[in-house]
Amino acid sequence: MRAMLPLSLALLLASGQTPAQTKPEDVIRYRKAQYTVLLWNWMPLNAMVRDRIPFDAAEFTRRAERIATVPPQLLEGFAEGSGEGAPTDARPEIWKDFADFTAKMKDLERETAALAKIARGGDEAAMRAQFAKTGQACKACHDKYKAE
Repeated sequence: MRAMLPLSLALLLASGQTPAQTKPEDVIRYRKAQYTVLLWNWMPLNAMVRDRIPFDAAEFTRRAERIATVPPQLLEGFAEGSGEGAPTDARPEIWKDFADFTAKMKDLERETAALAKIARGGDEAAMRAQFAKTGQACKACHDKYKAE
């Protein structure tokens, strides 16, 4: 998966296309890859916070820092016209109210950055609290813009 993203970007650059010119199915593939990275790192934190696995502050921090890199890239994966072209859980409401969608994505960006910063501080209680706030930012977007 990690090797695929640089390869995809290299192919995109070699083709001379900009993200706005990219085929909808490629945009959808990009955003799904970003969400895969997000989820890959989110689920161990979720397991720690729910006491399903031992809390490991160093591992929590490592994954929180990774998570914080994803939201700033997500909006690229919602280019106009990418609501169809491949299977997707994105609701058409995203493009009907893109300003609200963008605001929710910015909230997620802010909360994931705070999660990484708090995690670097090492305070487990603060990490758990910020994890919940970050989850609420995810949920706010999912509730309105993600199909079941």
